[in-house]
Amino acid sequence: MANTPKKGKSRVVRYNKWGYIFLIPFIVVYLIFQLVPLFTTIYNSFFENYLSGLKQIGPNFVGLANYKEIVTNGDLIKYTQNTLIMWVLGFVPQIFFSLLLGAWFSDARLRIRAAGFFKTVIYLPNLIMAASFAMLFFTLFADSGPINTTMINMGLISEPYKFLEHAAGSRGLVAFMNFLMWFGNTTILLMAGMLGIDGSLFEAAQVDGATSTQVFFRITLPLLRPILLYVMITSLIGGLQMFDVPQVLTNGKGNPVRMSMTLIMYLNNHLYSKNFGMAGALSVFLFIITGILSLIVYKFSVQDNVDEVKPKRNRNKN
Repeated sequence: MANTPKKGKSRVVRYNKWGYIFLIPFIVVYLIFQLVPLFTTIYNSFFENYLSGLKQIGPNFVGLANYKEIVTNGDLIKYTQNTLIMWVLGFVPQIFFSLLLGAWFSDARLRIRAAGFFKTVIYLPNLIMAASFAMLFFTLFADSGPINTTMINMGLISEPYKFLEHAAGSRGLVAFMNFLMWFGNTTILLMAGMLGIDGSLFEAAQVDGATSTQVFFRITLPLLRPILLYVMITSLIGGLQMFDVPQVLTNGKGNPVRMSMTLIMYLNNHLYSKNFGMAGALSVFLFIITGILSLIVYKFSVQDNVDEVKPKRNRNKN
């Protein structure tokens, strides 16, 4: 009898070791391709290391000089603002239409025909490469493209509208393309969350005479908070890494007057010019900005949830 716990414990240890063995490939890949490059980037950010003509300058240790230059020249704030504006312009309609479509497709009372076909069509833009998507829109909205030609033939404008020479036009196109590419993926995620909600809650609400709008805002939306939080944070991280669409659409220049230049495009310019010290410092700033904004989104979501729970506890005590 005394040996039974030891046998049980040893059996658990032997079973658990396989979990650690299967984790080894992930840990090795993470260390080689994630953790080591991260620390290498931070290390390089303290050095002057760039190409001047055909001559390589550095690496020379300069401390925080690269960080100081990025902060003082004002480009970091401007490009962060550009990136966040284009992300918000694309994310707001994305989350609106995703919630709307998710509610429709997950509502058994509507009995939408060919729902599987429409779900596939909604998700298809997510499978198209962003560079190809950008080239398509570049052709469509060119000065002599189909959009301008159609508007001129309809009498809406008298001369071609130069979309990429106006801040609203270039930012709007980037936001619209990001919306088209990603709202299908967001719809699938939110739909999965809605289908995971206990159906008895909806049945009880129907018995109580709740309308579809009341059911959505009082039951569906509160229970979707974890999925919505995940979607917001991942979308924010992806938005801060926005690169391929504006890069192709504006030929890497961020026209007009760098109003559509993003943080990663700015970082790519330093990498293209072999200025590894500035690129490393900018990468660190991008890492910090991403962490701060993600933490703000998380804190606000958690605080709203706490504020809703407190009144319920107080009512239960009374």
